[in-house]
Amino acid sequence: MNYILFDDKSWENLLPLTFTRPVCEIRAGIFTIKEKWEKFLKQQISYITQDYLQKKYQLNIDSDNILINGSIIPNEKILNEINGLDKNEALLKDEKLIALRLDKQKIPEFSYSETDSYSIKNCVEDLNEIVWSWDIFRLNGENIIADFNLITSGRKSEKLSSTNNILGSENIFIEKGAKIEFATINATDGPVYIGENAEIMEGSLVRGPFALCNNSTLKMAAKVYGPTTIGPHSKVGGEINNSVILGFSNKAHDGFLGNSVIGEWCNLGADTNNSNLKNNYAEVRLWNYETERFIKTGLQFCGLIMGDHSKCAINTMFNTGTVIGVNANIFGEGFPRNFVPSFSWGGAHGFNVYGINKAFEVAEKVMARRKITLDDTEKDILNYIFEKTSKYRLF
Repeated sequence: MNYILFDDKSWENLLPLTFTRPVCEIRAGIFTIKEKWEKFLKQQISYITQDYLQKKYQLNIDSDNILINGSIIPNEKILNEINGLDKNEALLKDEKLIALRLDKQKIPEFSYSETDSYSIKNCVEDLNEIVWSWDIFRLNGENIIADFNLITSGRKSEKLSSTNNILGSENIFIEKGAKIEFATINATDGPVYIGENAEIMEGSLVRGPFALCNNSTLKMAAKVYGPTTIGPHSKVGGEINNSVILGFSNKAHDGFLGNSVIGEWCNLGADTNNSNLKNNYAEVRLWNYETERFIKTGLQFCGLIMGDHSKCAINTMFNTGTVIGVNANIFGEGFPRNFVPSFSWGGAHGFNVYGINKAFEVAEKVMARRKITLDDTEKDILNYIFEKTSKYRLF
């Protein structure tokens, strides 16, 4: 059987994080959604995504295919329902397409919003799904726990050094090559996972659920409250609470990050702080690209959502419920607006357009530090986003 993960309406609601990736490439817990499915299915999976992303995230078609909604978090029960589909049969939950089994020739005409031509089977299981940007940190605790159980089952952790202060050692798993010295780790409220070649430096305080993915660093005297995930190849310091850094990003200095999601190739300057609670304790609203207005989140705590390749200078302050697009560069005194469009350059004093060639120049330097090349495919994606988001840059 060939499995394919497809984008639905969730892709729009997860912008700006999904400007540069399919929904299933969102990290939720320890793994991305795609990585979770591949571990359950024990095989590689391809994508049906936006046309401009399809060259990077390729589609593989076979004679018999099961298409799965990329916003759905896998578990054994939902997998059993999906694998029970007959050809040309769709699995729906409250009119949302969860999965569909199709022959090769029907894949090109597939649309997640058109299910009338299929036999319908109703999904009976409850779903764990990522459909809004705030779901990423809101559901991060249960996703860390599920991923921790998945990746550690039947395996033995590397030993912790005796220099560390540990509570709940049975809930801590250390991969090969990880380094932890003179840190305090409390895993009594949730598991702590430390990936290959990751490091927790001296004086750090960690409370689970927490995941530090491969080749990432928690710098000296960092304070981390769970549920928090630091994706691969990231450097993080200061104070963090219930946040997710997707990967390849830095928050290397003091400052507070709370109830937030940071994309890849981002950098938060020293003493960057975000508010995650309004002064009047009111429900937080966030900018939504589909409706082009601020919408209710249903949350009292909600901080910063930042798209890939965005940066901010030292002492930057973000208001509660701020959305930053792709390749924005923010600096200066005062609070910038709660919605900063992609390819914006400036701050509270005003913005200019961040030219695409300058953005390429910076991205090439940043990615080269991780020995990754900004190739033509990546440039085409960023160029498309630059053109697509021009209507928001009315400076």
